[in-house]
Amino acid sequence: NIKFTQKQLAAQSISWDKLNMLRHVRFFRDLNGIRRMMDRQAALLRPKFDRVLSILESELAGCGAGEWVRPDGGYFITYIGNTGCAKRIHQLCKEAGVLMTEPGATHPYHLDPEDRFLRIAPSYPPVNELQTAMEVFCTAAKIASLEAMEI
Repeated sequence: NIKFTQKQLAAQSISWDKLNMLRHVRFFRDLNGIRRMMDRQAALLRPKFDRVLSILESELAGCGAGEWVRPDGGYFITYIGNTGCAKRIHQLCKEAGVLMTEPGATHPYHLDPEDRFLRIAPSYPPVNELQTAMEVFCTAAKIASLEAMEI
């Protein structure tokens, strides 16, 4: 009985979700199906990422309030603020109604020893809301940077 049950369980549930894998194979059919889906996803996300990067460039480039990584794929833009500013930027954004991923999300256990890193996720909000959210974010980054200089 034990050997029979072990054999049944191995095929049923101990492993990857085989039914879900089958659904994906049937939906995508082949590697080109996956590529077509990723191209459509990129077309949806590109304007949002372009908007965020454009605002960061126009509002923060050269002003000493941090830098960012221009991603080559993925769902996030990594913002690297001045030391000790990430939590304050997050707090200011939250107080203004802009929700972001938690500070330190780029680090294991959310422990960013320098309190510098934030993830910007442009994929969720519509482009018009992204404009406002990024204006708030850039203002918060400038405020937090100025506050850090005064300490």
